[in-house]
Amino acid sequence: MDCKALLELTKSASLEHLWDTYTSLLDDFGFDRIIYGRTRFSTETNLGDPSDFLIMSNHDPDYMEYFVEQGNFRNSPMLRWSLDNVGCASWSTVSNLMATGELSDVENEIVLNNRKYGVEAGYTVSFPTASRRKKSSASLTAKAGLNQDDVDRIWSENEDLLELLNFTFDLKVSTLPHYTGQITLTKRQREVLEWIGDGKTTQDTATILGLTPATVEKHLRLARETLHVDTTAQAVMKAAFLNQMFVIEN
Repeated sequence: MDCKALLELTKSASLEHLWDTYTSLLDDFGFDRIIYGRTRFSTETNLGDPSDFLIMSNHDPDYMEYFVEQGNFRNSPMLRWSLDNVGCASWSTVSNLMATGELSDVENEIVLNNRKYGVEAGYTVSFPTASRRKKSSASLTAKAGLNQDDVDRIWSENEDLLELLNFTFDLKVSTLPHYTGQITLTKRQREVLEWIGDGKTTQDTATILGLTPATVEKHLRLARETLHVDTTAQAVMKAAFLNQMFVIEN
């Protein structure tokens, strides 16, 4: 990986292009299956509503059904590590915990089932954040045929590049619109939220957009429903968190 490849990552104008570039670069290092997860609404006791998660992956759909859709990721030892730490960790951590009997029965089951899906060797990256409500991490699974010793050697030889690649990706994600689950605002919903967010009244917004106040209220109501919030102020805040306001149209 050279500066030109990293520059391509920073120039991405969509999550799709960013993801394709990121996974292609990681594949060159031997990581061909990735799960990236991000939440902006976590609390001290949970990661927030799953409908608010941003999850991207190129794993087999069957594995994603088992690990993510069925919620088994919540019992993953490496997820537990990522919630308590920042940085990069070899999956040898799991083997060491198993050997010393420090994993629960549920965690042991997750590890054994992961191996059945070929998820055996890899690294977990837990990204830094300035907010207690935000958390993101990436699970990097190595290609078939590579064992954990191989992965640890690859990481050791390219540690700075791999950390730079992963941390740049996470920072870039934070700047792009997030369309998670069913949370996708229409253009009109974004427009009314943007004007309200700028301090305009419903009447002001109606005049600016050439609508009736009743129509503006309708779009605000639909925006609240889409974002699963109770108030317009909450809708403005959540839309801003998801980078779905003040979007530059391509």
